[in-house]
Amino acid sequence: MPERSIKIPGPDHPITVTPNPGRVVVRLGEKTVADSRNALTLREAGYPPVQYIPRSDVDMALLSGTDHATYCPYKGDASYFSVPFGGERLTNAIWSYETPYDAVAVIKDHLAFYPDRFEITQA
Repeated sequence: MPERSIKIPGPDHPITVTPNPGRVVVRLGEKTVADSRNALTLREAGYPPVQYIPRSDVDMALLSGTDHATYCPYKGDASYFSVPFGGERLTNAIWSYETPYDAVAVIKDHLAFYPDRFEITQA
């Protein structure tokens, strides 16, 4: 297996993580999956901002861990969760960096949700 590269955010690929000053709510139909006033907003290069919500603000009973994994050279290994009652559309729809790299260590113990699969509101 080839060795994975680790990259440090910089001017060519900036990453910032800041507290979201508002409330972030993640819904699936009538079900609230997450409700947080402690979300973190991660901005990475040219990608849309992503809300990372503390596990303590997520209804983990609705989620099921999967074997799916991806790798980001800036953040590390991502593990995934599905919403079992949501069908195929909600398979691997949530991700987390269990041991993120130092540059983004603050997102440890946080979850992110694909915005095209959930209703995510900010107030």
